[in-house]
Amino acid sequence: MEKVSIFVDVQNIYYTTKQAYNRNFDYNQFWASATAHRQVVKAIAYAIDRGDEKQKQFQNILKAIGFEVKLKPFIQRSDGSAKGDWDVGITLDVMEYASRSDVVVLATGDGDFDLLVNKVKKDFHVPVEIFGVPQLTARSLMNAASSFIAIDNSHLL
Repeated sequence: MEKVSIFVDVQNIYYTTKQAYNRNFDYNQFWASATAHRQVVKAIAYAIDRGDEKQKQFQNILKAIGFEVKLKPFIQRSDGSAKGDWDVGITLDVMEYASRSDVVVLATGDGDFDLLVNKVKKDFHVPVEIFGVPQLTARSLMNAASSFIAIDNSHLL
């Protein structure tokens, strides 16, 4: 059975599905799709912790599906902007688990990950599947991916 590691950039997926479809991402459907006929080595969802009850319920749903949930505190800057970026954390975890996997699944549209995708393919000889909203996923990331799976109505609630 093929071994898979799954990594989800929760904020990116939330905002891109909301912007493109005004709907929420269906994590159960995503899990079923990403894990079909595969053994899960690791599955991590990366989110921002704002401490509200609805968000805690969502995090519990992710855990029940099978994800480890990693949280960073929401940081509001004095100029009103916000910070909550998981790019380095995701990169470190992908690099750690790629060697134990036959395929890596990354759900994001963030073009910053094109370098990571190319590195995993080159150094570990592991294909990388990208799940993203087509019109909001960086072209460089789509091009770097071994395969691109479009988040469409079948992946939405």
